[in-house]
Amino acid sequence: MAQKRLMLLGGLRYLLPVIEEAHKLGVYVITADYLPDNIAHKYSDEYCNVSIIDKEAVLKAAQELKIDGILSHAVDPGVVSAAYVAEKMGLSFQCSYKAACILQDKYLFRQYLSENGFNCPNAKGYNNAEDALKDVDFFNWPVIVKPVDSAGSKGVTKVEDKENLKEAIDFALSCSISKNFIIEDFLDKVGAQSSADIFTVDGKLVYPAYSDQLFDPKAANPYAPAIEIWPSTMEQKHQDDLTDQLQRLVILLDMKTGIYNVESRVCSNGKAYIMEVSPRGGGNRIAELQDMATAQSLIRAEICKALSLPLDEISTPVYNGVWCNYIIHSNEEGILKYVEVDKDFCKQYVKDEGLIVKEGDHVAPFTGANNSLGTLFLRAENRQELDSILAEIENYVKIVLE
Repeated sequence: MAQKRLMLLGGLRYLLPVIEEAHKLGVYVITADYLPDNIAHKYSDEYCNVSIIDKEAVLKAAQELKIDGILSHAVDPGVVSAAYVAEKMGLSFQCSYKAACILQDKYLFRQYLSENGFNCPNAKGYNNAEDALKDVDFFNWPVIVKPVDSAGSKGVTKVEDKENLKEAIDFALSCSISKNFIIEDFLDKVGAQSSADIFTVDGKLVYPAYSDQLFDPKAANPYAPAIEIWPSTMEQKHQDDLTDQLQRLVILLDMKTGIYNVESRVCSNGKAYIMEVSPRGGGNRIAELQDMATAQSLIRAEICKALSLPLDEISTPVYNGVWCNYIIHSNEEGILKYVEVDKDFCKQYVKDEGLIVKEGDHVAPFTGANNSLGTLFLRAENRQELDSILAEIENYVKIVLE
């Protein structure tokens, strides 16, 4: 049988475990983006120089390279192109191109949720500040302003006062590829927001997952996720409600088999809200941690799905202890001297250390995943133990700048 050929859009470090797992399966891996120095290209079998947001260019390259499957794992800008290529070439993908366009555009997704009776905040999309500023009384303040097409909390601002709206719009537009943004009512959450990867098989949600996503209030962007914990402390009734909502969404959008990154929250009105669903693995190494914590491999399953290979059984996750993805970050700017993790702490709690910076690198204040210094996967026996070490994390993880 001819060797299967898998195209991965992007070149970030998040793709390394995908490449490694694909190689274990005997797959030929092609990484594609317009930045030849990205780290993933050093580990793939072939590099293709193409803009991943140009769907026609990606399609042409995919056809010339005779690929058997395509993914945009943890790479948000490439998802629509991946869905488009898969549809044009008759390859396996989580959803149709049309569905991907809805899911990947925050305003189109809000419209879809509202039109189909899901819990949804009051929201409206714009492509210029003037129209938005005329609509200030349409919203229930405070509001959230964000690009319709960004991930990792880039370009997101909570606005308390109407006079600060223009500045937030300008920031959102600066982070948007399409130069479109959305304004929506701020939903006051109860407990922690969730960000986790789920998996569907033949239109059935077989692997629902929820986390506690926490933030650093001292960070330059206090809405950039800094800590993610599994399993979630969300009440089971709300998890069950969200699972039902997600299953209904899967059916309505005719989504088949694959991984999705889902953000959700429970609000002070007692309702559970689906905030975002993206047909890709999440950033910040979410699938990697969930695989480690549950002894199931979403990454392997996603590769097999893309290449129409048989899947191992995927089922509701059961966690071996309490797991945390701690995003190593700095709240100051400077030149990195070193990051030091306490040896005893490391031996007892750290299951994986993924530092992505080195001495002499410029360090920026934490505004999003693109400013992180790396990740630590932590495991504790119970949530109380984990919370106690996180409360003193600065004693165990030291970032020294010049």
